[in-house]
Amino acid sequence: MAKYILGIESSCDDTSAAVLANTIILSNVIANQKVHSEYGGVVPELASRAHQQNIIPVIDTALKRAKISKNELSAIAYTNGPGLLGSLLVGSSFAKAMAYSLDIPLIEVDHLQAHVLAIFADKPDEEKPKPAFPFLCLTVSGGHTQLLKVNDYFDMDLLGGTIDDAAGEAFDKAAKILGLPYPGGPVINKLAQDGNPERFSFSIAHLPDLQYSFSGLKTSFLYFVRDNLKENPNFIAENLNDLAASIQAAIIRSLTDKVKEAIRCYDLKDIALAGGVSANSGLRNAMLEIGEKYRRNIFLPPLELTTDNAAMIAICGYFKHLTGDFSTIRSVPYSSARQRVP
Repeated sequence: MAKYILGIESSCDDTSAAVLANTIILSNVIANQKVHSEYGGVVPELASRAHQQNIIPVIDTALKRAKISKNELSAIAYTNGPGLLGSLLVGSSFAKAMAYSLDIPLIEVDHLQAHVLAIFADKPDEEKPKPAFPFLCLTVSGGHTQLLKVNDYFDMDLLGGTIDDAAGEAFDKAAKILGLPYPGGPVINKLAQDGNPERFSFSIAHLPDLQYSFSGLKTSFLYFVRDNLKENPNFIAENLNDLAASIQAAIIRSLTDKVKEAIRCYDLKDIALAGGVSANSGLRNAMLEIGEKYRRNIFLPPLELTTDNAAMIAICGYFKHLTGDFSTIRSVPYSSARQRVP
C-alpha cells in the first residue's frame, strides 16, 4: 500500500509543495519570488511575506496534480532548517497545523540531507539507478559546500566543507561584479558556454584535507575586473563570455580537485552530486569526466530536483516514515546547521 507524503519546503525564497507515493513523485510545485532580483539577493522579510501568500495555493495545486485529497495523506514532511528563520516558520507552522488537523504524523527534515536524498526520488514509470551505501556526495549550493560520506539515508559523515563562502555565493558575487542579474549562477553558466575558460586565469585556494575556500577567489576576480576596467571601460562588455567561462572554470576546478582527493582517501565507487549548483552544466560534465577517468559511478540529480524543492523533503519524509521517526509540534526551526537540535 502506497504511503502518500506531502512535502513542504520554505527554507529561503521558494515556496514548494510536493506529493510522493512512496518514492514516486506525483507532483512537485514551486512558486518563485521574483521580487528579490531588484535587490541583488534575498530579502528575508519579503521572503517570509511571500511564503504566507503562496503556501496555501501551492499546497492545493500539489494535491490536485497528484490527484489525491488531503485525507489520503499518510504524513506531512517539512523543512525545519537550516534556512531563513522567518521563511522556515511559515512552512513549519502550516505543516504542524495541517498535520494536527488531519491527525497524521509530522516529520521534520534537514534541508541539507534532503538535497542528498533527492537522488532517490523517482518519476512515474522512470525508475533510475541509485548509489549504493556508502557513497561520496558533493553538496553545492548558494549557502553550503560540503563533501559527505553517506553511510545510510540519515547517517552522513562530513568529510570537508567551506571555511568561508559557498561555491554558489561565489557564482552570484562574480555575476554581480559583471553587472549580471540575480541569481547569477545560471546566467554565468549560460554565458560560459560561448566563452573560452582558459582566456583568464584565477588562482584557487589550496587548503589542507578536504576544506574549501572561495572568499579569496571572489576578491581576486573583483580586483582583476576593476583593474582592467581602469584601462578599458568596455572590458566587461568585450570579454563577457570569456570572463564567465574563466571564473566558472576556477570554481569548478576548486570543487573537483577535492573530489579527486576524496576518491584517493576513501576509495568509494559511487559519487553523487547535489544542491542548486549541481544544475551547472560545466560541473556536471566535470563530474562525468571524473567518473570516466577514475572508473566511478556518477549520479546526477534531475535538473528539476537541483534547486530547493519539496520533492526532496517528501522523499526524506518517506524514509523517516518507514522507521517511525516522527516529530512533534514542539520542534523548533534552526537557521544554521550548527544550531540543529539532535
